Amino acid sequence: MKRREMLVIPARTLGGVLLYTLAKEPIRLNAQGDAKVPLRFFTAAEARAVEAATARILPSDETGPGAREAGAVIYIDRQLAGPYGRDKYRYTKGPWIATVPEHGNQSKESPRDIYREGIALLGVDFDLLTAAEQDAKLQSIETTGFFGLLRAHTLEGTFCDPLHGGNKGMIGWQLIGYPGPLMSHRDSITKYQGIPYPRTAPKSLEQLTGRKIKGSEDEI
Repeated sequence: MKRREMLVIPARTLGGVLLYTLAKEPIRLNAQGDAKVPLRFFTAAEARAVEAATARILPSDETGPGAREAGAVIYIDRQLAGPYGRDKYRYTKGPWIATVPEHGNQSKESPRDIYREGIALLGVDFDLLTAAEQDAKLQSIETTGFFGLLRAHTLEGTFCDPLHGGNKGMIGWQLIGYPGPLMSHRDSITKYQGIPYPRTAPKSLEQLTGRKIKGSEDEI
């Protein structure tokens, strides 16, 4: 792991992306200059490959942004670098058997191992392939444990609370109209009785609590 490697996110990644507000009003996201994000687990080449894969699983289109714009790859990088990635809380002794998906990961490999092997299947130059070539490559591995994990992490990284590194600017929540982790609607019950409830911009957990919150991936 090269902790000093950075993922460069070009301004054009966000610039011009069409997004709909909670009021269904179209807006365009704009960015000022490229952003350099420090990586905790991936190398820069690996991060670019995984980012490209997430962008094919959940692409941006005329309805709004996708996994790339939400920074799902940063969420994945943080998770793999933390306790989850090294299997701190999973029983990791044998027997290792193939079973139903509901039982979760029963393999010997940790999430980190699964990603290393999966990236080798994708190829670190995956981001340089055409969209059609990327889709064909993903289809060829869609029955693997890596693809299942990557797909799940892509969705998590797009719609998680921003404190975990993904859902940048809460664009995932804006896309689906989620207001954020509101703790109670008690004050709204009588206030808006009989009238439409106003749709407001989403708020993250840190915004709602007013304090810095440590993500599970930041645990030692």
